[in-house]
Amino acid sequence: MKTYKYLIFALVVSLTACKNSSDEKSSDNNQEVTAESQELPDLSIYHLPSEWTTQNNEDITLENLKGDVLAVVMIYTSCKAACPRLVADMRNIQKKVSDEKNKNVKYVFVSIDPETDTPQRLKSFAKENEMDSDQWVFLRGTEEDTREFAAILAVSYKQISPVDFSHSNIISVFDQQGVLKYQKEGLGEDDSETIQKIEELSNS
Repeated sequence: MKTYKYLIFALVVSLTACKNSSDEKSSDNNQEVTAESQELPDLSIYHLPSEWTTQNNEDITLENLKGDVLAVVMIYTSCKAACPRLVADMRNIQKKVSDEKNKNVKYVFVSIDPETDTPQRLKSFAKENEMDSDQWVFLRGTEEDTREFAAILAVSYKQISPVDFSHSNIISVFDQQGVLKYQKEGLGEDDSETIQKIEELSNS
């Protein structure tokens, strides 16, 4: 699955780069590519130009998260089945990671239902789940950008009713440069490897 996922990501980044290159050539005011951006690994998610809105109604790109280890899941807040378990898994992981290592970690929830999950709804959800510190990040984007990001994570989802989705349950861990380093699929699984990977990356 990892090889397939990386191929998808490489294709997405390649297409994005081609589009950006075309846009730059047609623009009178080309933007300089910073040295910092040039240093990003090829498979970094921080190459993606997609824009997201946080639970605090702030517009960001994924690159705004650079510098922290990221534990990422995709959910929707009205979910009554798998998502509460996935949220609980993330909370348990956060509690088990040492305080010192947690200083360099963000726990990110990306909505697969951006129409319903407004910033206000995400903010309420964060408070309801006692995830309202800066360490917890909730994001919503366009349908297109959400699908693109899901493809990179090998997360599949499908709307099966006006209010319900079927979806993969995957926790993904990224290093400080936005490169995917580890994934765990399932609910209520042994989280020791996930915690070990987060703490290991937090040291680097």
